[in-house]
Amino acid sequence: MKNPNLFYSRATSLGLRAVAALACLVILSQSAGASGWNGIEPLKSRRADVERILGKPLSDPIGETGTLHFKVNGGTVTVAFVNARFIANKKLSRELEGTVLQIVLQHENSSDTPESMNIAGKSNFEREATKDGNGEIYRNLKDGIVYTFINGKLRTTRFTPSATQLGRARRG
Repeated sequence: MKNPNLFYSRATSLGLRAVAALACLVILSQSAGASGWNGIEPLKSRRADVERILGKPLSDPIGETGTLHFKVNGGTVTVAFVNARFIANKKLSRELEGTVLQIVLQHENSSDTPESMNIAGKSNFEREATKDGNGEIYRNLKDGIVYTFINGKLRTTRFTPSATQLGRARRG
């Protein structure tokens, strides 16, 4: 007589393999895009998405600067949006107008350092000293993230489109 548990064991093994493969695909696809923050992604999210996530901005109209400002726990957030001029300069698809261009976090009292964030000495981050000599800027343009440290402490985090995302957004 055949073991009835053998079929169940093989089916379970195949199911677990399928779930593991799907999980790997999801993780890889998430890392291929631009870095985002709190569910807001450059060149994808729009004003309605930003307001749904962050609430009412400090000043309602976007105005000439094309930005919205928000107060959040630990600092402030400025969100800039893609405008027609940026699209023309970068030769991007017109469909991107009104999407998020950049997210800037101003940290009020962060204790994070390049070492505590494990970015000091990483090859994917380019380090540059600020002009006044009091700070450092760590850039990862491939992933679209820039950290600014003043006197060793994190002061600003910028999320921008990744190099890959900008390349895909260009008109052919």
